[in-house]
Amino acid sequence: MKNLKTTLVLAMVLFFSVLISNAQNDNFQAFSIHEDQVKPSMRGEYEKLAKEFKALCEKHNIVDADWNTASSVEGKYFYISPIEKLGDLDKNELAPLFEKDGEKATSILKRMDKCYDNHGTYVMLLNKELSYFPEATDVQSEDMNYRKWHYIYVNPENKNEMSKKMKAVKDIFSTKSSKVYYRVYQNGFGQMDDFFLVSVSAKDELHYAQRAKENQKLLGEESKAVFDALFALSSKYVETTGSMRPDLSYSSKK
Repeated sequence: MKNLKTTLVLAMVLFFSVLISNAQNDNFQAFSIHEDQVKPSMRGEYEKLAKEFKALCEKHNIVDADWNTASSVEGKYFYISPIEKLGDLDKNELAPLFEKDGEKATSILKRMDKCYDNHGTYVMLLNKELSYFPEATDVQSEDMNYRKWHYIYVNPENKNEMSKKMKAVKDIFSTKSSKVYYRVYQNGFGQMDDFFLVSVSAKDELHYAQRAKENQKLLGEESKAVFDALFALSSKYVETTGSMRPDLSYSSKK
């Protein structure tokens, strides 16, 4: 049994390595996501420490350790970095920081560890073919940091069919020239469930609600059958909100 489990793990690693390698030049972009699930009572302390760690990286200009940060209403913090292959996960891009100021960096991280009980790293894939972005819109702009995240779970045997339904949704958005843009992500390596994550940007909750109402009117009654077909395949649906956090993100000076 142990040998079987090892073989299956190696097979999955090889599968996702090939997928990520082939995907970069086609319809996918892989991202490494580190997630911290912070205790409600510790969010203030956690953010204070995260800013200290960012400032330390800026002080020493740690190159190639760039990340964008997002946080959810549930207290999850996501540190997002693009990768080209699974082997990139083995790289310690913060090694130069610990060489220059290891004592302070270690102290900050140890204090951050006390702010959460669960954390981990996994891979997500941006599906460019299913995403709807007809214009060169910068979703990272300062006034568009609000996020609505739609998690659409699907059983493995229905994943390919779900992709077709997602494409049908994109087609009706495109046909109607919708101004509500979204990006679609899929689970990658390191996660148990199969799902599609639809990420929609807005200025704030009110802006999102106004645009959603206008978009529903624009898409019309004919869109109902398209969405019904999609959700008929879904095993679970979860909606949550969050925001991009430029104050917790880090970009080195190249």
